[in-house]
Amino acid sequence: MYANPRPPQLSHSNRRIIDSNSETLRLYEVWKGTNRFCCGGRLIFGPDVRSIFLTLFLIVTPVILFCVFVSQTLIDEFRQNRGNLIVAICVVFTLYVIFLLLLTSGRDPGIIPRNLHPPELEDDGSTISTDWLGSQNGGGGPTLPPTRDVVVNGMVVKVKYCHTCMLYRPPRCSHCSICNNCVERFDHHCPWVGQCIGKRNYRFFFMFVSSTTLLCIYVFSFCWVNIIKIMQKYHCDLWKAFMKSPVSGILILYTFVTVWFVGGLTAFHLYLILTNQTTYENFRYRYHRKMNPYNRGCGRNFVEIFFSKIPSSRNNFRAKVKVDSSSIFATPMSFVHSRRPEVPKRSFDIEMGKRQAVAAEDFDDIQSQLGSVGGLERSATQPRRTNWDHKANWQNTPDTHMLAAEYGIEHGLTDREKHCGDH
Repeated sequence: MYANPRPPQLSHSNRRIIDSNSETLRLYEVWKGTNRFCCGGRLIFGPDVRSIFLTLFLIVTPVILFCVFVSQTLIDEFRQNRGNLIVAICVVFTLYVIFLLLLTSGRDPGIIPRNLHPPELEDDGSTISTDWLGSQNGGGGPTLPPTRDVVVNGMVVKVKYCHTCMLYRPPRCSHCSICNNCVERFDHHCPWVGQCIGKRNYRFFFMFVSSTTLLCIYVFSFCWVNIIKIMQKYHCDLWKAFMKSPVSGILILYTFVTVWFVGGLTAFHLYLILTNQTTYENFRYRYHRKMNPYNRGCGRNFVEIFFSKIPSSRNNFRAKVKVDSSSIFATPMSFVHSRRPEVPKRSFDIEMGKRQAVAAEDFDDIQSQLGSVGGLERSATQPRRTNWDHKANWQNTPDTHMLAAEYGIEHGLTDREKHCGDH
């Protein structure tokens, strides 16, 4: 219905200036989200990845205390190497929990790639709300509708337009305000693993939480076994047994408190799995009060989570992308920001997402500086646009301001024009 507006065209001289500075980078080097990458883009973490070290500390420390101070009594009391087996199981199970933690935290949770341009408004059979149609009758030019209606299992579900990613989110998708990405089957952003929990890592997240619960129960149980063995050996009461093995008492208290947290989390997510809900949907839509379009029964819901094939990532973070003039001026690429973190910025949330904004004084400078290069048709007093307007060719971002400074558009082109004027 509405075609995408063409980006401003550059003159041959201006294009040659920018092409001379173009380079080939990996996709993860120009990534717009706030993710952190490791091993050349092979591992992707959230911006709060440092919290994973706290999680590792909370898991490993009690296991070390158990192996150093508690295991010796168990090894002496249990013959035929059964004591050694108890310690070995604890160590191996801890390594398994750590592996699940890294598997949850270091993989793509299901990020949906951003569009380079807003989508065209076509007659694809989806239903547009009457409120939006009514607002268009009042003038102001055509814009993209904020929501669309799609049919899921015979039920109508609204999907929203994401202004940051410039796409209509698929069903069950939401924009994470921390990672600044649209994530498929978004559950929540977990600060303990430093990553979004979505379609591609939810299975491992549940396995991590449930395994941590079992590890706490394991340590809790054998610490009590150690206390009982001490009481039997020295014929003392419970208090004196704790005095002889204070580490056992500390671990009993620690694991007792921890198991309520991770155990409750395990039970809650088991309920979500059996009813085919996400944490986001459970708190927002309250499916216990209305029909859940995704619920296919406990058995099928369980199979869908644990036995269905995990889809491949939609992003090849190691793919090479060439940063040239067309990509710079057609899309608000944020690779300059990611490589120049010292440039100030401010941001605000729009429907669980973040959009980068510029200060009012910088906005006027960008228009005046780039007006002669790109042929911008927007006036300097025109406010920023939240929705895509057919009268606006493209949207100014902090990246364009930094690009102007980097490529010398502000001063280099001005001196060029003055030089031409003298001749």
